[in-house]
Amino acid sequence: MSDNFSIRIMTRQELDLVIDWAAAEGWNPGLHDAHSFYAVDPKGFYIGLLNNQPVASIAVVKYSREFGFLGLYIVKPECRGRGYGFQTWTAGLAHLSDCVIGLDGVISQQVNYKRSGFTLLYRNIRFQGPGGGNATVDKGIVPLWSIPFNELCEFDRRYFPADRSTFLKNWVNQSHSWALAIRENNALAAYGVMRTCRKGYKIGPLFAQSSEQAERLFNAFKTRVSQNDDLFLDVPEPNQTGLALAEKYQLKKCFETARMYRGTAPALPVSKIFGVTTFELG
Repeated sequence: MSDNFSIRIMTRQELDLVIDWAAAEGWNPGLHDAHSFYAVDPKGFYIGLLNNQPVASIAVVKYSREFGFLGLYIVKPECRGRGYGFQTWTAGLAHLSDCVIGLDGVISQQVNYKRSGFTLLYRNIRFQGPGGGNATVDKGIVPLWSIPFNELCEFDRRYFPADRSTFLKNWVNQSHSWALAIRENNALAAYGVMRTCRKGYKIGPLFAQSSEQAERLFNAFKTRVSQNDDLFLDVPEPNQTGLALAEKYQLKKCFETARMYRGTAPALPVSKIFGVTTFELG
């Protein structure tokens, strides 16, 4: 083990570098993910340095005193197999020592995550397909900014293990994105965000009380981009109507993750989660 390896909290500029690493791994991050991520918990990002050069990273974002999410666990390829990743992992987990922790891990690392106390709950499946299509007028779909922010946060809390109002404030207002909602019976019934990524566009989150609402929002997003653009949707495998939606629009499976938790897994209405917000932060 090198004596010149050290770990510290990541700077905001270093997070941009780590997002570039994520892109190199094929994870296709959004153009403005770093800003939304860092705002949640600036102390929840760790960088491993070899001779003062960044070689490893982990995000261990604390949403509340009870819940955190782990992501962006990356070691530069030329530095793998030398223990730097495990040291960074250990330092990161210490930041969330009193929390239930969630992660979306690549399948190849699932056994290692189990050794650290994580249990598989289900898989998340990434689907890819073309944008485009014939736009139709749907008067029930409104811009998300027209929904009171407190109402949005209360609705979102049904689908996420903790309040994430700080994250949402940035996520739903980021540049190069669309945020839409459906309001029924004077209440928010569904909402989603589509953001521009290194390649194409990702829809996430996509939370809806019914598959019909989810499809209406999906179509609204799909028709806002060109048929030459790639569209991505990350669906929890237990949501059978979500999988059927992807199949209906001929989206193809291109990636998957293992949704795992250390501690008691939250009881979320997965059948109403049609699109995961982000694999990096839950």
